[in-house]
Amino acid sequence: MYICVLAKLLYIFVVVSNGNCNHDYSSNFLFPFSSSHSAICFTICHANSNLLCIPSEREALLKFKNHLIDPSNRLSSWVEGGDCCEWTGVVCHISTGHVNQLHLAAPLSKPGYFATNADWEAYNNSLLGGKINPSLLELKHLSSLDLSNNNFSSIHIPKFFGLLESLTYLSLSGALFQGAIPHNLGNLSKLQHLDLGGNNLKSKSLQWVSGLSSLQHLDLG
Repeated sequence: MYICVLAKLLYIFVVVSNGNCNHDYSSNFLFPFSSSHSAICFTICHANSNLLCIPSEREALLKFKNHLIDPSNRLSSWVEGGDCCEWTGVVCHISTGHVNQLHLAAPLSKPGYFATNADWEAYNNSLLGGKINPSLLELKHLSSLDLSNNNFSSIHIPKFFGLLESLTYLSLSGALFQGAIPHNLGNLSKLQHLDLGGNNLKSKSLQWVSGLSSLQHLDLG
């Protein structure tokens, strides 16, 4: 009799170009144990590093990019036909290839008091802005979205964010959004972390927060 037990013992994030962790990897070992009656095989999963992203999700990301303002060309790796799992800020699921995380927070800290004009120029150019395309709705497995500390000063928080049902983490802190907080964010029942601090937001009622049944962290400052 043979019993195969799947055990995941090692979880490694591999840092690729631009300092981003885009694929999750684990080692692959085989430990055979035998007796006169049985053998037990312990197999540790190994992720396929050549896993390509889902074509429809790649197209959704490209539409999203095309509506952004990106002065420093931070998203230069986001190209037609490329593997979006290797793109800056994109993390794909280890086994399915679905996009499940977008880490697009500003890469530079705000310059200090003694910063030069060049420092400020580099900082301002590093910020994403523009509009946020609803093509993100095609990312059905998106669990984490971080747009913090960018420059979306001309727009409101998109109402369609309340339809991103898989989200567990949403950070828009310091991204300069304005206007009313969309109440349908309260539909995100899986959301554990919500940070809207550092924006120019208002809300007549916080009743929508009661719908966030999984919430562990909330910042509306």
